[in-house]
Amino acid sequence: MDAAVVAKSTDAFSAQGNALTLVCALKIEERAGRKAGAKTALVGLGAGLPLPEGRLVSFGFAGGLDPRLRPGTLVTATKVVDPDGQTLWEGPALDVDGAEAAVVCASDSVANEPEARGELAARSGAAVVDMESGVLASTGRLAGVVRAISDSGDQPVGRLVRAGKADGGTDWKIVATAFVTEPVKSVKTARDARRATAALTRAAGEIS
Repeated sequence: MDAAVVAKSTDAFSAQGNALTLVCALKIEERAGRKAGAKTALVGLGAGLPLPEGRLVSFGFAGGLDPRLRPGTLVTATKVVDPDGQTLWEGPALDVDGAEAAVVCASDSVANEPEARGELAARSGAAVVDMESGVLASTGRLAGVVRAISDSGDQPVGRLVRAGKADGGTDWKIVATAFVTEPVKSVKTARDARRATAALTRAAGEIS
């Protein structure tokens, strides 16, 4: 990608008191932010809904590409790259206690199976993946990325990976089917999501 289209954080956002909006793909992520009193916006999967004005933080769950990052771990981006490792945004990591600085891969599709995640990690050089940070980077208003690992590459989510709806809601029919057909995997996935949600609420309290 041409360097002219790379969005950079120019002022380090050291004044995190600026009105930052936590931009969330899923309603569960938005609720985690609002619980901490943060300003939030729901933009759906892949940030397909209208975006808010002002400075944006890509906030929510992320899939782990680095096997060291276990569910519930917080990461804050120093760079957002595309699946081929081209830089879309770079800047200092937002200050969130206990969060690991990481490169985030912006993907337009779900990489669930271990082989797919391994390939994506090798191509991009990223430690985590999400579907919204690239869209937000393209606005030139991205202030940072704060994500909680909800699932790891060595343990695929299974059917629940499709439970999120385009508008940020939950497809409960898929959830019910997953718990009937993949009960062990689904229970673990739900437990990991709870860990990630708790981590997001804590992080939102520090950003807001």
